[in-house]
Amino acid sequence: MQINNVELASIAVRMSQYPTDRRPEFLLVGRSNVGKSSFINTIINRKNFAHTSSKPGKTQTLNFYLVNNSFYLVDVPGYGYAGVSAEKQKKFGAMIEGYIKSREDLKCVFMLIDYRHRPSDDDVLMYEFLKFYNLKVKLVATKYDKVKKSARDKQDKIIREALNLEEEEEFITFSTVTKKGREEVYGLIESLL
Repeated sequence: MQINNVELASIAVRMSQYPTDRRPEFLLVGRSNVGKSSFINTIINRKNFAHTSSKPGKTQTLNFYLVNNSFYLVDVPGYGYAGVSAEKQKKFGAMIEGYIKSREDLKCVFMLIDYRHRPSDDDVLMYEFLKFYNLKVKLVATKYDKVKKSARDKQDKIIREALNLEEEEEFITFSTVTKKGREEVYGLIESLL
């Protein structure tokens, strides 16, 4: 996939601010600090287009990135960050649920998890929540390059068990450093466009 142009087309906090042009959408969810902004930058082949922050919990809106004038990557607030008040977390949850229930053009959810750690309770909840809505979900395990080769089989098993993955459910191992997994993400997007 050749990325020719990208623009931040819409920053939304409510449904009335969502794009109305009916282009396919790909949602990105994950814990705060899992690397969603870095994932976006790697996918769109830009250095700092989506702002990365050392402070988790920065994204507080739904950000619609229009790619190649043909589809949107939709970034939502990360979950599970203690520095965000319970009230705000609840608001984010409602915002994400409202988006999921209302978008007919949602083709797939990329759920990002940190490959270095066992999926958190929040990850498990989010995965079950997405499955409950019968959404097409593709797990992406970020920071793959940070795990030693000798520990990867064990890590794969931990992730599969924690999320109770079916035998046929594969996840994409992803690294913003080596670009591992980027072609798989492109392939999946292209197959759904």
